[in-house]
Amino acid sequence: MRNSNGFTLIEVMIAVAIIGILAAIAYPSYVEHVQRSRRESAIAEILAAAQTAERHYAVNYSYVGATIMSRIPATGSTHYNVSYTGSATGYTISAAPTGVQSGDKCGTLTIDQAGTKAAAVAGCW
Repeated sequence: MRNSNGFTLIEVMIAVAIIGILAAIAYPSYVEHVQRSRRESAIAEILAAAQTAERHYAVNYSYVGATIMSRIPATGSTHYNVSYTGSATGYTISAAPTGVQSGDKCGTLTIDQAGTKAAAVAGCW
């Protein structure tokens, strides 16, 4: 009788295969969750910028010159490029994904003075 300590090659290969299968299932879910949380952060900043534009309009009766970009913190702008276009009667705020966020299925998020929200895929807002 031989006394054996440790694992056989087959046991190690089975363990590696199980870990590989679990990783293949978990990683895409993790990436989607991270993208969704970054998107939610950008949406919060877009809505805060829209409120700033509306306050500017209430005082000046124009969306031109609203300084909403000071509302966008470094955390939101690192994964999205936020732009503001204002006229006398309306505005559009857009957030385009950049860097690692560019693979997000929702694409560019926009909102205008009427509260109309748009994205590449329905349900992103």
